Amino acid sequence: MRLADVIDVLDAAYPPRLAQSWDSVGLVCGDPDERIESVTVAVDATAAVVDEVGERGLLLAHHPLLLRGVDTVAASTPKGALLHRLIRRGAALFTAHTNADAAAPGVSDALASRLGLTVEDVLEPGRGGPDYDKWVIFVPPEFAEAVRTAVFDAGAGSLGDYSCCSWSVTGTGQFLPHEGATPAIGTVGTVERLPEDRVEAIAPASARARVLAAMRAAHPYEEPAFDVLPLAPLPSGVGVGRIAALAEPVTLREFVARVGERLPATVWGVRATGDPDRVVSRVALCGGAGDSLLDRVARAGVDAYVTADLRHHPADEHRRASDVALIDVAHWASEHPWCAQAAGVLRAQFGDELPVRVSETRTDPWNLGVN
Repeated sequence: MRLADVIDVLDAAYPPRLAQSWDSVGLVCGDPDERIESVTVAVDATAAVVDEVGERGLLLAHHPLLLRGVDTVAASTPKGALLHRLIRRGAALFTAHTNADAAAPGVSDALASRLGLTVEDVLEPGRGGPDYDKWVIFVPPEFAEAVRTAVFDAGAGSLGDYSCCSWSVTGTGQFLPHEGATPAIGTVGTVERLPEDRVEAIAPASARARVLAAMRAAHPYEEPAFDVLPLAPLPSGVGVGRIAALAEPVTLREFVARVGERLPATVWGVRATGDPDRVVSRVALCGGAGDSLLDRVARAGVDAYVTADLRHHPADEHRRASDVALIDVAHWASEHPWCAQAAGVLRAQFGDELPVRVSETRTDPWNLGVN
């Protein structure tokens, strides 16, 4: 199986465009044109996990190995040594991080499934694609086709598998040229009324400068009349965190026990704050560090929130202002269910052609605890 073919499947499941701007996702080492013979899925690319990757294997990791400032991958450095070991055996490393967090299904969906919950909504919705503008351009009918062609060539008018998309209607435009104007149509000091087409088309916000320049170049007016309207994001199913429901309500004490039973054991364990006898029926979840979402959780209409890495002060402030119970688990444990999800994506695509396994090596950094 070519590595490039596997990357195509992973990019479709966990689109790189969903990654946060600070993140580093995708291929870390490996030749896309070379063949791979197996895949190992893990949360972290540690030395123990790398040992599990066979010759011409792919390690699919959730956490980036190279994220913060790196100016060497020398074999004498800890991370460089791992890359050299992979490269020597013709193996590759690929990362799906915040793009896997935001994808649908993604990390929090896998966590919800492991806990026996049914996902109902996204906690912090994402756009799921590029930002779009609607362009509204007023132009004399005889110039409308030239303006449409110009903005299409600049990136406007594409929608899914369609291009050259626009809408127009004819109305009456009015303007009064003042001293200093050089109108293409009309006379200084005289109100001019004439037919104009209202031409509408969408374009990526990133193409705003190109569309503007193309429209001005094709438009006959000295000062074209136009509007640029940023479009509101539509629900896309992608984003960080999930809101989910239990099949049957349980007490917080019972739900915390369920979390402890269904997630892999760690020294960190499971800790919670809230009324133990409170009935829990709707739950917010965020695999990985989730205290940045506490304000959203408080407004989400849920009874409890399952996440990792809750810090003292954000948790304390939340509990003073909200009655939503907090359930804090180990970061690694909250994201480990994603490994089975990602493995399922590859197995569904490649079947027996590509052996895929989930590493059961615990890469949680904590290994000693005292109660």
